[in-house]
Amino acid sequence: MLLDQQFLFTPGPTPVPNRVYHAMNQPMIGHRGNAFPKLLEDVSTRLMPVFGSLLPVLVIAGSGTSALETAVSNVVEENDEVVVIVTGAFGDRLASICEAFGANVHRLNIEWGKTCSPDQLEDYLKSLQKNVKAVFATYCETSTGVLNPILELGKVTKQSTDALFVVDGVSCIGAVPVEMEEWGIDILVSGSQKALMLPPGLAFVAISERARETIEKCQSKRFYLDLNKYLSSYEKEKSTPFTPAVSLIYGAQEVCQMIEEEGFHNVIKRHQVLKDMVRVGLEAIELPLLVSDSEASPTVTAVKTADDSSKQIKKMLQDKFAITLGGGQKRLKGEIFRIGHMGYCTPFDVLKILSSIEMTLHELDRKQVLGVATKRAQEVWLQNV
Repeated sequence: MLLDQQFLFTPGPTPVPNRVYHAMNQPMIGHRGNAFPKLLEDVSTRLMPVFGSLLPVLVIAGSGTSALETAVSNVVEENDEVVVIVTGAFGDRLASICEAFGANVHRLNIEWGKTCSPDQLEDYLKSLQKNVKAVFATYCETSTGVLNPILELGKVTKQSTDALFVVDGVSCIGAVPVEMEEWGIDILVSGSQKALMLPPGLAFVAISERARETIEKCQSKRFYLDLNKYLSSYEKEKSTPFTPAVSLIYGAQEVCQMIEEEGFHNVIKRHQVLKDMVRVGLEAIELPLLVSDSEASPTVTAVKTADDSSKQIKKMLQDKFAITLGGGQKRLKGEIFRIGHMGYCTPFDVLKILSSIEMTLHELDRKQVLGVATKRAQEVWLQNV
């Protein structure tokens, strides 16, 4: 093997296309000059259909977690009543951020590996008998691979409360459908290093007009992540209030070009095909999946490590094939491994990971599996060509 070749199948960061690297290598420009406002406006407006937003998407130099903190710090004040739907580690992180800003956090805890149903949310909101200011949800729970029914949860939020509906879309935006106004989403955030095919370092925030009113009135202490500053800077100068990650924004411009060339509806379809290929392939070789087909995300698949052989898969893939997978987090540490299949990923890439898993299981003296997973995945692919 060429050991300098590394194959990244984690739920983030994800592979970056060569043309995006090339775009990022353009000569540096002054972000207070004439060129940057054109660049930022181009990216912010071209991201609107990806986020299902009616307003330009705000761009912040920061990680996905900075996007989550931005969403919280701009609407949550001390002693506010907020509901956080917790379906895994990142829902738990959202709740912790809300607690850090002094909110009274009501956690709707869902079994890890399951989605939150609209009925569960409706019953929980009724049971609280509180004036809830915001409901926080995770679209794709990266730690488990579930895709929560955000459309339905948004409807319940709007029907049952006057609360803002705030959604973490970090590990799926760019791979899934979303319509902020129709779905009742007031704030939708994401990060650059997942389905949007960029290195880590950019946070994206899309807001509704209703959310903007709350943001303007919010008294929480914040400075760098104050969305009032970003809104004012964008509207007045098509710029950012603080130093932007110019090279990453050049990369984001190329990502927008790639999405438009493929067609966003085709991007969504491709991720569904990738999900189906991975799942039927793994099921064919009897590797148990954490999440049911109906609740599974098109961007990440969690596999249970049910026996000693499956527990060794992740390490052997790294050592023998230079393939990196994700492990379990928090209560799922050592219980699962996770395969990322989002962004710059094709059906050929899925065949690569499935073939490597087959060879790994064969070496671990399990029953004959060579060609079993890949055959089933190929059949799925052929059905969608």
